[in-house]
Amino acid sequence: MNIEIKISKRLIPYTLAYKFLQKRVDSLKRGKGRGLIWILEHPISYTSGVRGVKEDVLDKNIKIIKTNRGGKITLHSPGQKIVYFAINISKKKDIRKFVNKIENCIIKLLKKYRIKGNNDKENIGVWVKGKKIAAIGIRVSRWIAFHGCSINLNNNLKLYAKINPCGLDSKNITTVEKEIGFVPKNFEKELIKIFKKDFSYY
Repeated sequence: MNIEIKISKRLIPYTLAYKFLQKRVDSLKRGKGRGLIWILEHPISYTSGVRGVKEDVLDKNIKIIKTNRGGKITLHSPGQKIVYFAINISKKKDIRKFVNKIENCIIKLLKKYRIKGNNDKENIGVWVKGKKIAAIGIRVSRWIAFHGCSINLNNNLKLYAKINPCGLDSKNITTVEKEIGFVPKNFEKELIKIFKKDFSYY
């Protein structure tokens, strides 16, 4: 597997991560460097994807960071695990399959903690009992897939009240902790294991 696994233990500012990711994507477009799976957490950051609309910003005082990822407006904050990708999918050339693989990895991860997650044919992401627990926003340029997914572990759900996350009512968001009552100690380790295995063919 020609993919680097990068893990950041401290909070990484969104704009810093974005610049790093973009540099890796540019290198891959030139046929240089390795792919990337990067696991991290952000400080409180509200971001807008290419489908973001101002109507989904309920608190006009918050700063929205515009980005070129897919999807609408969402929140990143401590307690939410981010998995960023920069992966060449030119051999497969199937964007939907790539997104489905991300969804299935998250569903497998949740199953380890007896959480029944599911995907939805009409709405990208992973859901638990009708509430969103993981969001996905991907962009593909010259068959380099980048940006990634977020998994709500124990982040503060009250912060979602400032927006309509992914176009949803903020009450329709959940976390791993809310579903099982505690934060698994080995969550990140299991996350890495599953993603590393399932993306080994890229």
